[in-house]
Amino acid sequence: MIPAGKFLRVAVLGAALSAITVAGASAASVGVGTVTADALRLRESASTDSTILATAPSGDTVVVLADAGNGWYKVDYNSIEGYMSGEYLNVQATADVKIGYGKVSAGGSTLNMRSGPGTSYDRVATLNDGTVVDIVGIDNGWYKVTYNGTTGYVSSDYMVTVKDSAGSRGDGTSVASTSSLGQQIVDYAQNFLGCAYVWGGNGPTSFDCSGFTKYVYAHFGYTLNRTATDQLANGVAVTKDQLQPGDLVFFNSGYTSKPVSHVGIYIGNGKFIHASTNAYMVQIDDLSSGYYSRVYVYGRHII
Repeated sequence: MIPAGKFLRVAVLGAALSAITVAGASAASVGVGTVTADALRLRESASTDSTILATAPSGDTVVVLADAGNGWYKVDYNSIEGYMSGEYLNVQATADVKIGYGKVSAGGSTLNMRSGPGTSYDRVATLNDGTVVDIVGIDNGWYKVTYNGTTGYVSSDYMVTVKDSAGSRGDGTSVASTSSLGQQIVDYAQNFLGCAYVWGGNGPTSFDCSGFTKYVYAHFGYTLNRTATDQLANGVAVTKDQLQPGDLVFFNSGYTSKPVSHVGIYIGNGKFIHASTNAYMVQIDDLSSGYYSRVYVYGRHII
């Protein structure tokens, strides 16, 4: 195991292509990193002041592309390239771990899949340019992959990670990256569906409305104020038609003199998730019609 924050010198063992050189090959991967913090932010550059592209929860893995110096690594997380602090990454040059999908990027040539991590091993398959495979491990710059029931190794020099079996990437604009983080927040929030509503509840088995939003956002490294009214000071205001997944949505049922009486998290398609004071549990409700559409008052964009 290679300690995080130290320079990695990993030899990439030769080209695995049938051709000697291939134009436009991507950079080799150094290893795989496992997040050790509760949440670790992926940033646009190697600085805590740079834009947040995504947030990886504890236990998630990233492909380590290079040591960026000063305790930072350049990484690929869910097909988005950025930088993470090495202080919170457990980095290994060799590991059996499901990374996701990879697509052959061989400049129009074919790529040899071998029985081991090097060109001296037997060829077990030949992959056409653009072929998508499952990446299930890494070994000193070689990806361990499965394709059509066969497991073998390919040089990471000639692979790019992709989001799905269709080969789509996730490294678009910062807006797309922010949207991705919002979806991560929504997905995490839905893990608590059915948990009890308890006034003053802070999780993880029971919540009140603002305790729920605060708990979910804390998982991604964001600190929200404790009450629904005070959470109005977090983030920036958005109109109802500007709501994105992960935004806070606020309501006022009219029984209080405060500006809001309830808060939840918008999940998209006119729906939101919240610790409901009506059903006394975490559930999904409709924002576009019915009761909550009538008492909706504000939206706030946090990420």
